[in-house]
Amino acid sequence: MPDNAHSDIAHRLLHWYDAHARVLPWRAPPGTPAPDPYRVWLSEVMLQQTQVTTVRPYFEKFLRLWPDFASLAAADDAEVMSAWAGLGYYARARNLLACARAVAALGALPDEEEGLRALPGIGGYTAAAIAAIAFGRRAVAVDANVERVVSRLFAIGAPLPASKPRIREAADSITPDTRAGDFAQAMMDLGSSICTARAPKCLICPLSGSCEAQRRGDAERFPRKLARTAKPKRYGTVFWAERCGQVLLVRRPDKGMLGGMRALPTGEWLAARPGLAGAPAEADWRLLDASVRHGFTHFDLECALAAARIDRQKTVDGEWWPIADLGSAGLPTLFAKAVRAMRRA
Repeated sequence: MPDNAHSDIAHRLLHWYDAHARVLPWRAPPGTPAPDPYRVWLSEVMLQQTQVTTVRPYFEKFLRLWPDFASLAAADDAEVMSAWAGLGYYARARNLLACARAVAALGALPDEEEGLRALPGIGGYTAAAIAAIAFGRRAVAVDANVERVVSRLFAIGAPLPASKPRIREAADSITPDTRAGDFAQAMMDLGSSICTARAPKCLICPLSGSCEAQRRGDAERFPRKLARTAKPKRYGTVFWAERCGQVLLVRRPDKGMLGGMRALPTGEWLAARPGLAGAPAEADWRLLDASVRHGFTHFDLECALAAARIDRQKTVDGEWWPIADLGSAGLPTLFAKAVRAMRRA
């Protein structure tokens, strides 16, 4: 593809974006000054592996509670983890706090990719997106949407992840020197609304005239991906320890799955069903005819449910939380599912 064709792609895409950009609470309108870097950073961290519709209410809640780096840096860890509950990938919440505190110590968010990548929780894509959107730096931000658009534009046939360097090189070749933030967001919008994984809307795509995959009539073949291997399965038991209208909650260790989150007690997650191993207290535990399932990135989990009443004289590590008020406990999705299952049992 000649250089003038590359620049024409950027021109047509930005023209389309000016008319069709999504209105999002962390964005500035096309062609206007960049939004507050804090809003850009917060949204980009939340959007990692999470859809816009899911992120929007969390973003707005965090802005109400902690409107800038200084207020978030001073926040209580448990309060932040509780506010994050349900958004998933909880290491992001721990990194969010660590990053806010690092930025507060620096005095400002770095405005170049190198400085951004040195901060907790900011990888290559997030650094490029923040540099472009918040600071107008020419940066090549390649997420899954951009991978799909670029692999189709150039008909890059090698499967992911081996094709990533070629996709990034091709994305770099069409990235303009001006309106870097608008271009990055235009690519994301195109991938999410038109150049979709299934049934791409090639007839209304502003780049259809330059798209090699569309010319060949096989856009859905790109990007190619290697067949996924089945995720391993693990088993656990969630313990419902009840007394006087309250249920026992514990704080999970800071490191590990769902680190730092408030949760129902659970033993280890193993390759075989653990039964009542790991119960939080000696009691007359009974396994219920119910279970909950939850998918993590690297494994699927199935947890049995066990219930018991705990003598009020018995000392147990954790906190007793009113059952009627569990909705305010900020439980991760796995344990929110367990609460719902208990209420049905």
